[in-house]
Amino acid sequence: MELIFNNLPALFVTAFLAILFLQSGLDKVVDYRGNLDYFRSHFKNSPLAGSVGLLMPTITLLETATGVVSAWAFLQSLVMGMSPATIYSPILAGISLLCLFLGQRVAKDYAGAAALVPYFVVVLMGLWIVKI
Repeated sequence: MELIFNNLPALFVTAFLAILFLQSGLDKVVDYRGNLDYFRSHFKNSPLAGSVGLLMPTITLLETATGVVSAWAFLQSLVMGMSPATIYSPILAGISLLCLFLGQRVAKDYAGAAALVPYFVVVLMGLWIVKI
């Protein structure tokens, strides 16, 4: 039990990131066509308009991988304490969020970009928690 209490911040961060990115990535997998149509519409007036067909599977893979790694990091931290996987969770989450942030800024969806900032703060806290 002491192991869990000592790693509670890392457990919360990795669980949060696992939920966030597994839901987002799996939603894109389950409703690929709907998400693709949404992104084509969202980026139709941006320089990324012609790249949506390539960017959609890329962000889907990145988000899903981030969610899987975060879930794995959570489980390892729960069982073994801090593990090497724990650092990869916020690193991949940061990369994923920066990709999403770039897309929102390029699309001039400034409110959408601003909505990503609290998630990025969680990532930075996660990096600090695991002593980067």
